[in-house]
Amino acid sequence: MTTLQKIGLGLFIAGLAAFIGILWLGEYRLTDQMLKDNLKKEHYALIAPKLGGVLDKTYTSKWAFIGDFKGVVNGLNEEYKSKQQGDKVIYDNYAFPITKAATTGAVKEQSWLLFWLSVGLGVLGALLYILPGRRKLPGIKNNGIFYKNGKRNSATNRGLIGWIVGTGLILFYIGLYFYPEYLANWTFLFAPVGRAINGNESPSQWFVYGCLYTLAILVMGIRMLIKYRHSPYQRLRTVSVMFFQTSFAFLIPELLAILNQPYQDLKNIWPLDYSFFFDYKINEKIQAGNFGVFMLGWGIFLIVVGVPLMTYFFGKRWYCSWVCGCGGLAETLGDPYRQLSDKSVKAWKIERYLVHSVLVFAVVMTAAVLYSYFSGNPKLFGFLGSNSLRGSYGFYIGAIFSGVVGTGFYPLMGNRVWCRFGCPLAAYLGLVQRYQSRFRITTNGGQCISCGNCSTFCEMGIDVRAYAQRGQDIVRSSCVGCGICSSVCPRGVLNLENADPKSRRINVESAPILLGNEGVKLKVEN
Repeated sequence: MTTLQKIGLGLFIAGLAAFIGILWLGEYRLTDQMLKDNLKKEHYALIAPKLGGVLDKTYTSKWAFIGDFKGVVNGLNEEYKSKQQGDKVIYDNYAFPITKAATTGAVKEQSWLLFWLSVGLGVLGALLYILPGRRKLPGIKNNGIFYKNGKRNSATNRGLIGWIVGTGLILFYIGLYFYPEYLANWTFLFAPVGRAINGNESPSQWFVYGCLYTLAILVMGIRMLIKYRHSPYQRLRTVSVMFFQTSFAFLIPELLAILNQPYQDLKNIWPLDYSFFFDYKINEKIQAGNFGVFMLGWGIFLIVVGVPLMTYFFGKRWYCSWVCGCGGLAETLGDPYRQLSDKSVKAWKIERYLVHSVLVFAVVMTAAVLYSYFSGNPKLFGFLGSNSLRGSYGFYIGAIFSGVVGTGFYPLMGNRVWCRFGCPLAAYLGLVQRYQSRFRITTNGGQCISCGNCSTFCEMGIDVRAYAQRGQDIVRSSCVGCGICSSVCPRGVLNLENADPKSRRINVESAPILLGNEGVKLKVEN
C-alpha cells in the first residue's frame, strides 16, 4: 500500500465515522404547529391530546424523542385494537416526518459543511485509495484473489472485515426500509443537493439513498476502469452503467418531478419494477396526460417487445451488465466480492428454483392487481387478495430480498445474490437467453491451462473452467455476459459472441460434459 493510499484510507474511515456520527447530533423540540403540518386532521385530533408531556419539550436524544412519540401512537393503537375499533388504528408512519420537523441544531443549520466533512471526505479518501492502482501493469494475475477481500484464509471463512462490512450494509437497509426516522439527520446532509437538483428543501430517505447509490457506482466505477483498463469491453460496459445510473435512474426521474410528471426510471422494467402496474401508478400516468400515457406504453413495449428482441440479439447482458442499476452496483461496489459466489451444483439448483419462484410470485401478484383494477373485485379466483399479495411481495421481495439480503450479503455470498436468486427480470431474461438467443460464450479447450481465473471471478456462480476444459459453449441462463471471465483469462480461451442460435444449440444427451447431482463429469461413451 502506497503512502497516498494510506492517506486515502484514513480519510475514508474518518468520513465514514463522521457520516455515522451525524446520526447522534441535534436536539428535538416538537410543537403543536408541527403536528398540524405533518399529521392528517383525523389523526391530529387523536394524537395531539396524548402528547402533553412531549410537546414543547427539548430532547437531546433522538432515541428518547422517537421512543416517546412512537410510544403514544402505539399506545393509542393498542387501545383501539382492544376495543375492536379497527377503523381508528393509525397505520401511517409519522415518526419520520415528525422527527425531521422537530430537529434543531447544527445538523440542520450547517448541513453543507457537514456534508463535505462526511460524504465529501469519504469520496476523496476512496479516490485517493483507488487512483494509485493505475501505476500497476494492466491485466489480472492469478494471485490468490480467492482467499482475499473480506475472507480470512479459506473459501468458506469470511474474515472480520467482510462480516463488519456486511453487517453495516444490512443495518443500513433495515433502517432505510423500516426505521427511516433514525436516519433523518442524513436527509439534512443532502438538502443542499436536493435544492440544487429539484429545489426540494426536505428530501426523503429515498433521495438520500439515490445519492449514495449513484456516488457508490461512480466512485467504484473509477476503480473498475483502472482495474480492467486492459479490456475495451469492460471500460465501455463500466461507463455504460455509470451513465445509466446517473442519468436515467437518478437525474431524469428528478427532472420529471420538477416538470410535474410521474416519477419514473425509464429503464426500469417489470417485473423488476414490480409496482409498475399498481392502480395508483396507472392512474398517476393516465392523469399526467400524453407523456404519462407514453410512459405507460413505453413500459409495456419494453416488457412485450424490447426484452425478447434485445435478449435475442445480445443475451441478457444488454440489460443486466450494461443498463440495470442493481447490476451496476454489483459490478462496481460489489466487484471486490465477486469471487465469493458459490460455484456448487447445489447452489445452482437452489438458484433455479428460487429465482423462478419469485418470477411466478410477481406474475400472480401483478395479475391479481390488474384484475382488481379493471374489475373492482379485490379477490383473484375468489381467494387471492391483491392488496395482501402486493404488500407481501413488497415486504419480502422488494425490501428484504432485494435490499437487506441482495446488497447486505455482498461480502458474505458475492455481489450478485439478488441477481442470481431473487430478480424476476433476470429470470425472464434468462429464459429467453437460454432458449432463443444469439449470445454465447465460446471456449477453446485446447488452450485452457486450468488456472481457474474464470471460475474464481464469475459472480454468477458458474464453474466456467469446467466448460472451458471441455471446449463447451456456455449458454447458462444465469450468465449476465459481464465478460470478466474472458478478461481475466491469460490464454484468450473465452470469447463473447452473437451467432445463429441454431449453431450453438446443444443436445443434452450428446453434451461433452454432464452437470448432475455428483457435479461436473465427463460423459463416457459405451
